[in-house]
Amino acid sequence: MLTTPRGLLPHIGLFGCRNAGKSSWFNALTGQERAIVSAWPGSTTDPVEKAYELLPFGPVLFVDTAGLDDEGELGMLRVQKTRAVLARVDLVVLLVSPGGVRDEDRVVLREARERGVPHLVLVNHCDVERPAHDVLAALQQEAGRCLTVSSRSDDDVAEVRRALLALLQQPAGEPAPVLVGDLLAPQDLVLLVVPIDISAPKGRLILPQVMTLREVLDRDACALVVKEQDYAARLARLDAPPALVVCDSQVVQPVVQQTPDTVPLTTFSILMSRFKGDMVQLAQGAGSIRRLLPGDRVLIAEACSHHAQDDDIGRVKIPRLLARAANGPLEVDVVAGRDFPDDLSGYQLVVQCGGCMVTRQDMLA
Repeated sequence: MLTTPRGLLPHIGLFGCRNAGKSSWFNALTGQERAIVSAWPGSTTDPVEKAYELLPFGPVLFVDTAGLDDEGELGMLRVQKTRAVLARVDLVVLLVSPGGVRDEDRVVLREARERGVPHLVLVNHCDVERPAHDVLAALQQEAGRCLTVSSRSDDDVAEVRRALLALLQQPAGEPAPVLVGDLLAPQDLVLLVVPIDISAPKGRLILPQVMTLREVLDRDACALVVKEQDYAARLARLDAPPALVVCDSQVVQPVVQQTPDTVPLTTFSILMSRFKGDMVQLAQGAGSIRRLLPGDRVLIAEACSHHAQDDDIGRVKIPRLLARAANGPLEVDVVAGRDFPDDLSGYQLVVQCGGCMVTRQDMLA
């Protein structure tokens, strides 16, 4: 769990109106007093995240959220953040009161169904008040399976964990995306071309390279990692051509020139785009680069927060390449983390940078 990237952890979001018991269940499920619990409505302001080993499934990320019915100007901002979390989670846990489901709860259920995200409804506070039979029957008809629970009961906490495990382990509607494994057979040789420049982290590889290397090994294939200046010589010394060459985008031009047409070649970025996003939609978006004109607005959306360096990929290299394609300067805006603007109508192109750091649901949202 300590080494699994957060972008690979299934995100489980806890939603509900104020005082529904979201924070109490967040603490109960993670076994820590991480979220503030109070009888005063609205104690959770910003989303709170906690990685947790949910055995036997593995590591997950629980996300506690503000109440769906928060009020006032500040409350509306909290609700917006909660809705943003709803758009990126892989599993929805909805907390409702014994009195029944509210309109705000129905919004969560409807969005979960529309996005095909599994959900679990918990009728909470049942140690204080049991739901009436007709209320529970109506809720089950509307929301599907519901558990009547209390976060103070160890048995109920164990039951909810079992329910979450069942939802996480059930077959998905589509095959789980793979990074590179479906392109390889056991004993294949993959050549990874990895430049070490000023932006490379000291003492380690970047996440897409690490993930690719791990999946090659999981496939029982072999990997040879070289720097770009050594690629041609290493390729020539092989007794047989590699099954696949994967290179960094910044060295794709010389690598293409040095690679025989009979050898499959791709980049880490293309593999990650397929793994984390809608490849067809991303390819269609890339076609907009040819139509850029000087003065057009471009948004660079960085998924990770970092200190920008002199030759930063997202803030320097990509804008420079886009300006060259447009034959003139562009108006480039940069946002980091999840500060994604609601209105994108003024942009001719949006470039997602650092998508390896977020989940597939986050990218597709």
